[in-house]
Amino acid sequence: MYKKHIKRLIDFILALVGFVVLLPLMLFLAVLIKLDSPGPVLFKQIRVKKGRATFNMLKFRTMRTDAPKDTPTHLLANPEAYISRVGRILRKLSLDEIVQLWHIIGGDMSIVGPRPALWNQHDLLDERDKYGANDIRPGLTGWAQINGRDELPIDVKARFDGEYARNITFRMDCRCFFGTFRSVLTQQGIREGGAEQKGEPSTCQKKS
Repeated sequence: MYKKHIKRLIDFILALVGFVVLLPLMLFLAVLIKLDSPGPVLFKQIRVKKGRATFNMLKFRTMRTDAPKDTPTHLLANPEAYISRVGRILRKLSLDEIVQLWHIIGGDMSIVGPRPALWNQHDLLDERDKYGANDIRPGLTGWAQINGRDELPIDVKARFDGEYARNITFRMDCRCFFGTFRSVLTQQGIREGGAEQKGEPSTCQKKS
């Protein structure tokens, strides 16, 4: 009952309320981004949703326009060279993600679920297939996010995502939701670049 109906209703209501409440903040951040560096306010990237279908996920732009688009930031050798001054703050507080409330309202995402993979993260997507994690909506935050995030090898991250997919309950969603605030405050699992992770390639394939 919760997984099929109540979760989606809670997602829609909370995301709609959150979007309205946070709209003044989002407008303020948009102005800061525009003043800080040339380029669009929003960054659009092809990500994977339920059933391995794709959608254009939005974020506040935190990097220069010449930054690689289809490579996870933690796999870049020197991400600091691309991150803008305002972007550094947004990423530290995870404020670049709040525009994704729009995707939750529209039904492409959930508040809690596996983070949407890049279209070319085939290794992660294939691992998630083993655990049924691609069969649910991706989330703004998730079980893997509060249990290591960028520091997790792909196989471990996929297992956490699969564990969540098998145990979607109100209690689990609350653990992920409130655990996210702790992770943001402590900067747990955030890695902006450096050595590649076990099980991850040093670069992602790029679409020509």
